[in-house]
Amino acid sequence: MDIKELPGAELILPGLEDLHNGESKTVGALLIAIASKRLTEAGLDFPKNSLIPEPELALYNSLQNEWDDAYSYYNALLSSLNSFCNALELNRI
Repeated sequence: MDIKELPGAELILPGLEDLHNGESKTVGALLIAIASKRLTEAGLDFPKNSLIPEPELALYNSLQNEWDDAYSYYNALLSSLNSFCNALELNRI
């Protein structure tokens, strides 16, 4: 399985790199924090000491500063995250 081909990888892969570099407040890093348990159970390895508490709120607050319609973008990001998790879990079985 090539993780780069999974739906949503364009968000998750930069987030993995960010976490490895100690950056925890990027969109990708926050998405990983949101689904950290699910991603870990599916076999994805990343530094957990960089994860921030309440990543959902941090992500939404960050989006409010950048987008007029943060709610729609937030939901789209969560949908992409869910697609990535589903694909990762299916390829792991």
